[in-house]
Amino acid sequence: MTDSLFQTQPQTEVPASNGNGASPEAKRSLRELADGEAFELVFCVRERELRQKRDGEDFLKIVLADSTGSVPAICWEQAKELFDISVPGSAVRVSGRFSVHARYGRQIKISSIETAPEGSYDPADLAEGPPIPAERLEGDLRELIGTIQDTSLQQLLERFFGDGTEAWERFRAAPAAKFYHQAYVGGLLEHTLSVAQAVSAASAYFPGIDRDVAVTGALLHDIGKLEAYNDEPMAIDLTDKGRLLGEIPLGYYKVRREIEEIDGFDPDTAQAVLHIILSHHGSLEHGSPVVPCTREATLVHTMDNLGGKLGSFDRLERELADGEAWSRFDRGLSASAYFGSRAA
Repeated sequence: MTDSLFQTQPQTEVPASNGNGASPEAKRSLRELADGEAFELVFCVRERELRQKRDGEDFLKIVLADSTGSVPAICWEQAKELFDISVPGSAVRVSGRFSVHARYGRQIKISSIETAPEGSYDPADLAEGPPIPAERLEGDLRELIGTIQDTSLQQLLERFFGDGTEAWERFRAAPAAKFYHQAYVGGLLEHTLSVAQAVSAASAYFPGIDRDVAVTGALLHDIGKLEAYNDEPMAIDLTDKGRLLGEIPLGYYKVRREIEEIDGFDPDTAQAVLHIILSHHGSLEHGSPVVPCTREATLVHTMDNLGGKLGSFDRLERELADGEAWSRFDRGLSASAYFGSRAA
């Protein structure tokens, strides 16, 4: 098995070879690369970072991605020059060698990077997206909103999800996260809908839950991400607001402002919805200023946590090569993921 690429000593460069890997003209995905394969392909740059070796010289660490997933990559030579080329969100043509490490998982050792000219690649090949068409997700969302009986909650949801509103236009394209789950255009819509649908279904089986409040809270629990994340589909990152304030406070203030604009909004209902938003991460160490203290908030937190973890399974499975059943260790799961059906 190969050593990790992220040791602090340079290794011998292995240039891409048409005889040992895909030709530059071959259209292949990241998922199709095999352990030890040399290649030359176009990827999107997700992240970049200059680091130092033990001798003080710089090396470049970046994250490359296409529509099938992402992979860490490293370049030992010409780090500063290649750092300038590797702008997050840009398309680059990369020559290098792909490997799968027993502990660190998939990784790339870069031989060269150059800017990929427009027209030399299809942008759709570089950006991930939901497996379900956006039109179907939107239709299911509107169907669920239509089941809310409380008129004040109906008005509140219309302010965020009404067709043509500024919030809706941003919501339908926003990511759900930077990395761990649904980190792509439309990811927030996909994640929010799945959580709200799960909350709606579960509320029928547990007594004492106000379904309207729970579903509304589920639909709005991540609304702060509209401001917490940027709108760069190939370089998702936190905005200044996201870093300085956090997505939960941003969501709380957005919803509270809209509630205050609705005449006759019941204070107890407002408090119940806002508590869901403030507590949906479940604990103080995970970023919630309060922990769930109501049935509705507990239900939303549970389904949100479940949705995030299952979203991580989806991400890890997309990254696996054919025939692989175990993923690399994943911090989001605190374990490696096993896909028995793939092994069979």
